[in-house]
Amino acid sequence: MSIISVKNVSKTYASGFTALKTIDLDIRKGEIFALLGPNGAGKTTLIGIICGLVNATTGTVTVGGHDNVKDYRAARAMIGLVPQELHTDAWESPWSTAAFSRGLFGKAKNPAHIEKVLKDLSLWDKRNSQIITLSGGMKRRVMIAKALAHEPPILFLDEPTAGVDVELRKSMWEVVRRLREVGVTIILTTHYIEEAEEMADRVGVINKGEIVLVEEKAKLMRKLGRKQLKLHLQDRLAVLPPALAAHHLELAADGKELIYTYDTRGERTGITGLLNDLGAAGVRFNDLNTTQSSLEDIFVSLVHQ
Repeated sequence: MSIISVKNVSKTYASGFTALKTIDLDIRKGEIFALLGPNGAGKTTLIGIICGLVNATTGTVTVGGHDNVKDYRAARAMIGLVPQELHTDAWESPWSTAAFSRGLFGKAKNPAHIEKVLKDLSLWDKRNSQIITLSGGMKRRVMIAKALAHEPPILFLDEPTAGVDVELRKSMWEVVRRLREVGVTIILTTHYIEEAEEMADRVGVINKGEIVLVEEKAKLMRKLGRKQLKLHLQDRLAVLPPALAAHHLELAADGKELIYTYDTRGERTGITGLLNDLGAAGVRFNDLNTTQSSLEDIFVSLVHQ
């Protein structure tokens, strides 16, 4: 079931720059969805439109069944947003920041909820400290506390671990997982491939304002289970001999390389049969090597295409 539905959304600024071409996207309730893309791909613009902070040029967005333009307040109340930039009052404390944010959404005071959020984010000891005295990682966690103060069922994290050290990144992942366990739908934008690999149920790739792929992470990882065997040939091949057709080889490097892709988790790799058929077809090679693709490779090839 979709908790967010983006239909036919595009964004062209007054300058004539098109930040988003036509976007269709459904986010399922309770999932962690990672939106991957290079800088300037349109990730932040798309989040801004869904959260009602940026006006779309065309299209509609519904959040929990509420149109985010016609029924802005109801749609926005369902969302907690942690933006990329740290916007907090430097002289306030984590406690007052979270409590104030809850009040902005018209929610009754609930000190027990604020306490739980601050404890979950390891901010309890610093609840009364001025934000200016906190580390960068802690400030980012204050932003998450602020976003969760009004108990939204959806949380947007825009580059949540940018500029955060590896240890803190791992602890943030733990926080995200715990939120997912209690039913919060989480959408995170990131350019850390490992973050998507570690966290997401589904991955979407956005490039130049277009969504180029949305895939279950498990399916993507199955594609990652593939290895490539590269054979460096003695003589250039203009075309593949028909006898090798069954191996679905790719001719590369101007006919000087043959690339064979196989699944590492399959019963058989088929390499022995391939080598026998190459010998029978009179195709000789000097060298061979294998490479395994990662999510990064898939991402880079999609973006290049």
